[in-house]
Amino acid sequence: MFDDRTDAGEQLAAELERRGFEADVVLGIPRGALPVARPVADALDADLNVVVARKMGAPGNPELAIGAVASDGSAWYNDDLIDRLGVDDAYLEEIREEEAENAAQKADRYRDTPGLPDLAGERVVIVDDGVATGATAVACLRQVQDSDAESVALTVPVGSPRSIADLESEADEVIALRTPENFQAVGQFYRTFGQVTDADAIEYLDRE
Repeated sequence: MFDDRTDAGEQLAAELERRGFEADVVLGIPRGALPVARPVADALDADLNVVVARKMGAPGNPELAIGAVASDGSAWYNDDLIDRLGVDDAYLEEIREEEAENAAQKADRYRDTPGLPDLAGERVVIVDDGVATGATAVACLRQVQDSDAESVALTVPVGSPRSIADLESEADEVIALRTPENFQAVGQFYRTFGQVTDADAIEYLDRE
């Protein structure tokens, strides 16, 4: 159990230091990952920035992710779920365009320049506050993998065992402090898991 996101970030940072982990850039997935990513970036003496993706909700059930799309428009689809629900191509393209625009607008709120920073040849660590379905993590990883980074790792305090296992094929390394079998939601492993506002998240980016 983590006290809050900052505590989770400090524990994650300590584990990465123990492993001798090195990174040039840490990318948090806003908004909730920024309090986790700040201690990680500080511990690794790395720049902190963001990578943004939005989940694509199923027709009539926006909380059920049938995929996710990154701020550059690249998308990951849960093909098994899409087939099971019978979602048609027209809906998929409509929701992809809508959420890609939302992701791009969100990224613009956090960055002075459009798009990801130059990651060519860099060792990149993506941080989230936890992984449930892994949809947004996949979309973020794939966007960063296309950036010519030297290496791309995903690090989280807690995640669903199945999702963490699935994500191992998307990154050079995946590190999760806890993968409990009783996982139901990320928030169940935090004593305090309130909403992080845009203003609060941006403060973590601005903090040196």
